[in-house]
Amino acid sequence: MQFKYVLSLVLSLALLAPTLYAAGSGEGAASAKPDRSPRVPTFPVNGDLAGNLQVFTTAYEDTFAGIGNELALGYLELVKANPGIDPWLPGEGSQITLPRMYVLPDSDRKGIVINLAEYRLYYFTEAGVQVYPVGVGTEDNPSPLTNAEVTMPLESPAWYPPASIRAEYEASGDYLPRMIPPGPDNPLGSHALMLSEKGYLIHGTNKQFGVGMAVSHGCFRMYNEDISRFAYQVSKGTPVQVIREPVKVGASGGEIWLEVHRPREVYTSEDREELWRQAMAKVEAFQKQHPEAQVKRMAIEVAVDQADGIPRMIGEKLTQVAADESSDKATSKVKTESGQTLYF
Repeated sequence: MQFKYVLSLVLSLALLAPTLYAAGSGEGAASAKPDRSPRVPTFPVNGDLAGNLQVFTTAYEDTFAGIGNELALGYLELVKANPGIDPWLPGEGSQITLPRMYVLPDSDRKGIVINLAEYRLYYFTEAGVQVYPVGVGTEDNPSPLTNAEVTMPLESPAWYPPASIRAEYEASGDYLPRMIPPGPDNPLGSHALMLSEKGYLIHGTNKQFGVGMAVSHGCFRMYNEDISRFAYQVSKGTPVQVIREPVKVGASGGEIWLEVHRPREVYTSEDREELWRQAMAKVEAFQKQHPEAQVKRMAIEVAVDQADGIPRMIGEKLTQVAADESSDKATSKVKTESGQTLYF
């Protein structure tokens, strides 16, 4: 009786084997394949502008750090874009702004551009631009302003701490080994991009909090969920520009836009005065290049007062009416009598 049961079980498994193999080599195998698609949108470039503001409704357990990790946004950019909302307890049903509208940096629009002032990495492709949050160097260990290029992608990188960092640990009574192998304790995270700027990487992290802030020893931290896909998009030789541009001015469709970033969560009067000076210098330089640009001082003041990293329209490019000789005379007469020039 027992032999018949065993024989029946063997025959049943033999009959099921093709079905199990098909299931394992079909949907199961497909789902096991890593997703290499970008975790952020690829926005078309419209003049000097890209993206759009979005809204997110929070659940009770949400925090800005958690939302940032889930949606590929930085902690500070969420804090600045949502004044008056507690970043650690926004509450059930709160409507928060997702700052995904950008005045593009004043740089070559190719490859990777990292703007330290806004804690963002721009990746320009033929289809448009992707924008990622990055952690950057602190004031004591700043990230370098440089023109570099990607030299090599790394998967599951080991970390060899430089002597300066090991000395810091030793001074505080901690021990840091000469090599930290891949794994959950590795500060480089799951993937990295080596740069021609010696000693610097774009890499993941073993700490969720800190992306989109000044926290590193100079390298550029991304969420593991971002770098694990990004590392496979970027080819060797991709240019990397690192800039510091807290004030950005640009035009799109005849409109003039201004984006201002305060350096920290707390906005001091000294920071405001410096950003006002930079904003006026940028606007004046833009007007020299575009004499037809007309801006409103009040709109500039609002942008600087908020310094929240959200683009604001501050003016327009006005096009003078084209006219034939007869209308030129009429226009000249109007200008003589009223002192005004007609625009449309």
